[in-house]
This record gives sequence, C-alpha cells and structure tokens, in this order.
Amino acid sequence: MNPRIERLRDVLEEPLLVTNPTNILYLFGFKSSNAALLVEQDRARLFTDFRYAEAARAVEGVEFEETKRALLNDLAGRLSGRIGFEADFVSYSGYEMLRGGSIEPVPRRGVVEGLRAIKDADELAAIRSACEITDRMFERLIAEPFLGRTERELAWRIEQLFHDEGAEAVAFETIVASGPNSARPHGRATDRQIGRGETVIVDTGCIVGGYASDYTRTFTTGFVEAPIKEAYALVLAAQQAGFDALRAGVRGLDADAAARRVVDDTTFAGTFGHGLGHGLGLEVHEAPRLSTESKDTLASGNVVTVEPGIYLEGRAGIRIEDNVVITDDGIQNFTGFRKDLITVT
Repeated sequence: MNPRIERLRDVLEEPLLVTNPTNILYLFGFKSSNAALLVEQDRARLFTDFRYAEAARAVEGVEFEETKRALLNDLAGRLSGRIGFEADFVSYSGYEMLRGGSIEPVPRRGVVEGLRAIKDADELAAIRSACEITDRMFERLIAEPFLGRTERELAWRIEQLFHDEGAEAVAFETIVASGPNSARPHGRATDRQIGRGETVIVDTGCIVGGYASDYTRTFTTGFVEAPIKEAYALVLAAQQAGFDALRAGVRGLDADAAARRVVDDTTFAGTFGHGLGHGLGLEVHEAPRLSTESKDTLASGNVVTVEPGIYLEGRAGIRIEDNVVITDDGIQNFTGFRKDLITVT
C-alpha cells in the first residue's frame, strides 16, 4: 500500500496523468526529467523512455511501460478515454498532443500539490534537519568578515558553509543584498562590495532528504540611522503578529493581513510589498500561500515561511524569515537562529 496514492485516489474524479516531476517524486520517489504517471482506481502506470527504464523498473507498486522520448506524443497513441492532466504544468502544445489521440483531456489544478501541502512525520523531520543545518550555517556566517567582500563572494561562502554542515545542496540561489541593493526584495548577489553602515539581507536555505529550508536575516555593518532600527523593530513585530494569527483553519489572506497591518498603521505604510509567506517542502515555493491574493485555508501539517519586510528604495531593506509548522492551536517554529539586530564587520 502506498498511502500517498490512496489519498490521491480518494479525490480523483477520473484517472490523473501526473507529469510534474516533483509530484511524481512525491508519489513514488522516482526522479526523472521525462516521465508520466497515470493513477487509476485499480492501478498506477509509470511511463518513461529508455534512459530511465532501469530505475523505473525498480519502483515498487507501479506498472512500468517504456515509451519513446517524445513522451506526450507516445501517450496520446496508447491511452484513451477521459483523463485528467496537470493544467498548471502541461503546455498548450502538450495539451494539443494529448487531445490529438484518443484521450479526452480534462484540466485539473493543484490535486497532488494539495496533498503535498500537508507534511507527514518523515517530511517534517527532513525539514527540521534542513533548518538545524541553516541555524548552524548562520552561526558560522556571523563570524565571517562582511566588509570589503562582494555580495557574490559571500553567497559562495554560504554555500561552502552549508556543505561543511552536511547539507545536500543549497535550496536556491542565495540572495546577499547590501546597501541600496537590499531595498530590492528578490535581488541577486552582485559584484558590489559590502560597505560600512549598511543593511545586508541574506536569504538562503538548504536541502536535506529532498526538502528545503528558507531563512532570511538582516544584518548591519556598523552604525545605521534611527529609522532603519525602527523599521527593523517593526518587521520583527509584524512577524510576531503573523505568528499569533497562524493556526489550522485560518485563511492565508487573514494571516497576511494581521502582519501587514502592523506596518501599514505606521509611516512605513506601503513598504511591505510582497506576501507574508509561502509553503515549503520539496519545492521552495509551494502551497499554501500567505498573501493578499491567497485563496488557501491553513491545515495542521502545513509548513510555511513567515517573512515580512520593509524596503526603502535606494537606501536599505529589512526582511526576517522563519520556517514554521501549522498546528491546530498555533505553530511550531523550526527556526532557531537569533533575531536581534546583529552588527557584522
């Protein structure tokens, strides 16, 4: 018995053709750049080409069928009837291929992603381990010199520290943004040298067992003006308001509003321009979302980031991000690294 497949079957209206590689990995632990999984009520079939055939034959609980490399075109000729497909992953040309055979393709959205949003004990353990490694990395990072190094140099050093601490890989391209660059919420590390008296945002994470962590901390490199310190305290208060609002049954929209209100009720209104957070797991950004546009309702077992920020164009930016698990009556915070305003040199 595969409990994930059984949970999926419980919500299917027709057989589902899964083509998102992350969803196939989640359901059967099979990793490939060219595979499809057809889940029916009485069986599951895994399709891939010769390159992955040996690995596919070793997957338990699924029937393997080797295909041509042009996967969707092959499936259009061998499958028939009403079949759901992942509309957020299959391109329009892919849809046309499926429709060109004997398949009646039915668009479905977020079916497997909805299952992935609720983590089991093994998934939570992997994310906790990734967070513990990230804590240790940050502890070592603050002992490193910042002044005079480029953002890109520091980002590379972070990757080295992660490997030293036992991470499988970095979860995404590390963001190191200093001075005016820190006012860009999702800037990339550049060749800019970090100077004195600046804010430095470090947004990074690692992978353990396929699962990601995703933290952000903001540091200063010496004296900063009072408004920067005020903004930092405000972001910390907004994050706490977000924590206080989070529990199973709360809408992502309302959790975001609770944190956003803390900033928007001050002279910094309008400087918190992104969502409060997002789901975390096999992918760095997944369901559920905490934002002004969210349609999600939180459930026990969701893992989300909580990352309010304030961005002062051309001057400085502040973001603080933790990774938390939603419970019936609140949260459990997997993030251990300190959140006072640390000065690095």
